[in-house]
Amino acid sequence: MVRRPAGDFTIMKFNTLSLEKNNFVGVLKFSRPQTLNALNKELITELNLSLDEIEKDKVIRVLVLSGAGDKAFIAGADIKEINGLSREEAKKFALNGQKTLSRLESLRVPTIAAVNGFALGGGLEMALACDMIWASEKAKLGLPEVSLGIIPGYGGTQRLKRWVGLGRAREITYSGQFYSAKEAYEFGLVQRVLSPDTLMSEVMKFAELIAARGPLAVTAAKRAINQTEHALEQGLLVEAGEFSSLFGTHDQKEGTAAFVEKRTPDFKGN
Repeated sequence: MVRRPAGDFTIMKFNTLSLEKNNFVGVLKFSRPQTLNALNKELITELNLSLDEIEKDKVIRVLVLSGAGDKAFIAGADIKEINGLSREEAKKFALNGQKTLSRLESLRVPTIAAVNGFALGGGLEMALACDMIWASEKAKLGLPEVSLGIIPGYGGTQRLKRWVGLGRAREITYSGQFYSAKEAYEFGLVQRVLSPDTLMSEVMKFAELIAARGPLAVTAAKRAINQTEHALEQGLLVEAGEFSSLFGTHDQKEGTAAFVEKRTPDFKGN
């Protein structure tokens, strides 16, 4: 990790992400361009380190999350990394990611996901752990895990239904389809849809508006709103168990292998 000042900014640079602090607004940017910012173990580790810093920070009042480049927020999990996991390893993988995203969700400061491209699988799960999702007109969102023979493992089955309702969550999760920003807005998943050129500037403008409000009041409001999610932790345990139970099956091995090999999977139901 490298720290350096840059004008009004303080920048913490990791291998897979960076954290910029500009007055009261922090910007956490995921940066694995060779994989469209896909989630891997290193990124989750560095995200935890960033959350440590944010939790200690007495200045940041709002956190914005974005992806480097214009193609992806986070395109999903790094399939090559999870392809060979055993059931026990898969459960640890899910629980570790869930714990990290729960930390993000429970941060004292409001969080805004600025989705500038693909937010798929773990990328959408990351956005769902934020307080708001603002998207570029070119954004694509979805939970395509069933097309790989697995299910979401970082909270998707639990958080999505809280955003869009059971029926729509089932549609999105069972189909594995990608949805446009416009469709996601109509579902209530995305709060604003903006042009690619104005997304970050508009998100930052809104973040600065929140930062100008009473910080103790905003934090108290967030805690009060989050009380409605009291059943989440039990649901996350169920999700991790179901996620890991699929590892070692033919369909999981076939689905992830087909993704890596860029072919259509041949699922057998076992």
